[in-house]
Amino acid sequence: MAVTALVLLVLSSSLSHTVAVLFGEPRIFGDDATGYGPIFEEEPLDIVYTKESPDRHISMNCRARANPAPTYRWRRDNWEIKLMELPNEHYSLVGGNLIINNPEEKKHAGIYVCVAKNMYGTVISKEAKVKFGYLEEFPDEERDPVTVKEGQGAVLLCVPPKRWPAEVTFRWIYNEFPVFLHPDKRRFVSQSTGNLYISKVEASDAGNYSCYVFNPQIGKGPIAVIPIYPAPHIVWRKIGATDLPASAQVSMSGALLHLYNVQYEDSAGYECEAINQKWQDWHQAWLYVEAAPEWAVTINNTQKDIGSEHTMSCVANGKPVPYIRWLKDGYSYGKGELKFSSLTFEDSGMYQCIAENYWGIIYASAELRVIACAPTFELNPVKKYLLGANNGRVVIECKPRAAPRPRTSLWDFFFFYILNATRNDEGVYTCLAENDRGKANSTGTLTITEATQITVAPEDTQVMVGEEVHLQCQASFDPSLDITFIWSLDFRVINFYLEWKHYERIMVGEILKIMNVQLRHEGRYTCTAQTVVDNVTASADLKVKGLPAPPGGVRVEEIRDTSVKLVWNQGADHGSPILGYTIQTRDFYALTEVDWKDASTSPTPLGGRSVMADVVDLYPWMEYEFRVYATNGFGDGEASIPSMKIKTWDAVPVVAPTNVGGYGGKDGELVITWTPVQPQYFYGKKFGYVVAFKPHDDVDWWYETISDPETRRYVHRDASFRVKSNDFQVREFQVKVKTFNSKGDGPYSLSTTVYYPRDVPSESPTDVYSRPVSSHEALVWWIPVMDTGTGLQQYIDGYQVKYWRKYDDTEPGANRIFVPASMNQTRLENMLPDSHYLIEVRAYNGAGVGPPSEHCEMFTKRAPPSVAPQMWRYISYSGKWLYVWWHHIPYDWFGNESFPLYYKVMFRKTGYITGPIYMTGWHFIDFPMPQVGDYELEVRGRYEGGDGPIRKISVLPSMPLTVSPPVLQVRRLS
Repeated sequence: MAVTALVLLVLSSSLSHTVAVLFGEPRIFGDDATGYGPIFEEEPLDIVYTKESPDRHISMNCRARANPAPTYRWRRDNWEIKLMELPNEHYSLVGGNLIINNPEEKKHAGIYVCVAKNMYGTVISKEAKVKFGYLEEFPDEERDPVTVKEGQGAVLLCVPPKRWPAEVTFRWIYNEFPVFLHPDKRRFVSQSTGNLYISKVEASDAGNYSCYVFNPQIGKGPIAVIPIYPAPHIVWRKIGATDLPASAQVSMSGALLHLYNVQYEDSAGYECEAINQKWQDWHQAWLYVEAAPEWAVTINNTQKDIGSEHTMSCVANGKPVPYIRWLKDGYSYGKGELKFSSLTFEDSGMYQCIAENYWGIIYASAELRVIACAPTFELNPVKKYLLGANNGRVVIECKPRAAPRPRTSLWDFFFFYILNATRNDEGVYTCLAENDRGKANSTGTLTITEATQITVAPEDTQVMVGEEVHLQCQASFDPSLDITFIWSLDFRVINFYLEWKHYERIMVGEILKIMNVQLRHEGRYTCTAQTVVDNVTASADLKVKGLPAPPGGVRVEEIRDTSVKLVWNQGADHGSPILGYTIQTRDFYALTEVDWKDASTSPTPLGGRSVMADVVDLYPWMEYEFRVYATNGFGDGEASIPSMKIKTWDAVPVVAPTNVGGYGGKDGELVITWTPVQPQYFYGKKFGYVVAFKPHDDVDWWYETISDPETRRYVHRDASFRVKSNDFQVREFQVKVKTFNSKGDGPYSLSTTVYYPRDVPSESPTDVYSRPVSSHEALVWWIPVMDTGTGLQQYIDGYQVKYWRKYDDTEPGANRIFVPASMNQTRLENMLPDSHYLIEVRAYNGAGVGPPSEHCEMFTKRAPPSVAPQMWRYISYSGKWLYVWWHHIPYDWFGNESFPLYYKVMFRKTGYITGPIYMTGWHFIDFPMPQVGDYELEVRGRYEGGDGPIRKISVLPSMPLTVSPPVLQVRRLS
């Protein structure tokens, strides 16, 4: 087709320095039309149909929006279903939905697509699969009962029946439906096999168990017994990372790691470590993340000029990389990118881009409409009133709708430029557009204003943390216009409403005030003076001196048994040279996320230029992570991100058990006790104890191996130890305990003498006295039993103290405290206030307790009041003193509560745990008024029954708005 076109700009005055340029993507449309091709609003989904389904039909939905309304067809396995030509007892069409009545697997399983068509084109829906599922019954034969010893482990096999699809949910029923077992630290249900695992079976676990499979059949599961260790502590780690992904959730007492919303970066190895008192084991598995296609660039409805060039492309992300192919009006139309060198009306139609890989397939649909029309300015006329700045650049836009697009022999663009504009350029401008189908024009009037200029620009500034900064910015502008000042930091516009604590605009934005400057406020500040015509900017750099930045790249390069080599990258010093670095560690047994400890290093100290060091004095076979912080003249900086977790090598234990002792019991029992070694001193796997003992006069030792590291006593039974009628002396035994692990044996403890008494103590303590300390505590003391030594039977290990309420408790339920023989007093706790107590003391040894002392009687004190002092008040003397008082509750109001002796007052900074404590018998107190920071004030009474409850207020000095003293704000916290 031959096309002629012309675009002109006509100015009412002469132009000596005007450039006319027309550019850009054409905005071109055909004659107005309301019709459009089909666009899917609902597409069919995969369906699994079972014979047990109450509905004897399958409904596959399909709905498309189009004008005129579309017609629908369906295909199964690429064969069209003849819905209109012959009656069919199975298939019917309701709107666009396909109904399959009385479905049969051989006839109706397959891949279905919906086809929607109207006069503008044809589109095909995504594929939907129809499959037939089943779930067979469990076998009818009974399962044999199995007896499990208490303390052992068990696995109950589900052995699920045949099924499709294979993805089902397993649950276990205890005794009868619907009592379902809830997985916990001892019990775990595998969702891959259905098996129920029970560690360390308890007597309460006895009963009938049934495996329940969704959807929905019930059957009984067989039970089989296997040996298994006590319930372990389970820890999950992501190999090569410090922490698990943020979406990770660990449940079932650590047995199940669930990753939600999995991303590509979650691809990694994952390690599960199980630890209990007897063993440690771990297992690794690798997660490979792939994904169904997802559109990154898709296609949209487009109108293009006849004869123009056009490219259609779409990009999909996915793993494996998706394969791209095209459909036009429902038929294959190539692959990759579609390019049209000269569009014709035949290229109009409905196009579909299809991306598919192993995990799925996605469709994108769009209509391409090729049009031709005469120029028009109805939707986009030239602006009626145009403004430009003196000596600036003026751009007049001319974008008519036209097809073919207007062209000239000189320019291909749709903008008219005036460079270095002056008052002489003011006037009326008209844009003319013409093609082979017609012509049109549009007019606007240009006015030139004074240019905006920065007259006072902000200056580079350097400040300390906590100081205040003023940055100035002033500008001249045309008086007929309004001006706005915009401040930005590192090209990010400052939001004064959200950041009011630090930023404030003064004098309509001409001055930027930065209060309490912090390190994060450092950067380039830009002032933009803006009118509707033009804008100008000026920038200044703000440097902030303060604490050093955290080091980066903290990593472990060498691992040993008691040391590692740690490497890091230096951070910014923020205007003050770095004086040194501190390394901190956190081990497996840290109580909280913030439980970091300063580490020992070599060299010591670490200088300001250090980038590596040996961290020493570590525990062998211990999991660690490390972090580093820098120190400069302003103090300690923020700590680095923690390193990856590592485990030091194992080594021979070097710590022996402590408090080794024991006693002789009844019937030839020798009881040996000790305090177990803490887990951080295990130093390796298979940790345990070797107990050695012998009669005092013997040469040869007897040895026993204990494999449980938490064991704290060993009982040896020997008939020869029994007391005979002619025994008049206490027998002596030498005992000692050492440690061992898989690397070797550790040291023995010091030898200790254990005595085997002939009988229980025969005397009772005398002169038992007591004194109440508070409403819940008392002190008791006595004259001890005379110890006649090991030569006779009067040998004691310690004392038993019993106490109970005389009229409200029974003696068998009394509280008991045991103290060693070297002590003759103790503190009684957890007593009830204002109560009458009886106290009894007996001596004891390995053979039992001796006779009781005489009962001592005492009364505990009355309890403190349950309500703190009331009616807080405050006052500020010229902004320098804080005066606080509280209302005293009369003694008669207490009833059974004790009388106040004095009051304790703590005044501390908010966020701190401690502060100065003042004691006063008055009901008021004054303090110097804090001028900076937030504070808290606590008051509590001291009563004869102990401390009373706390009343707390917060003290917030307001910022003064004038030269008057600051106003004190008090906010009640509790």
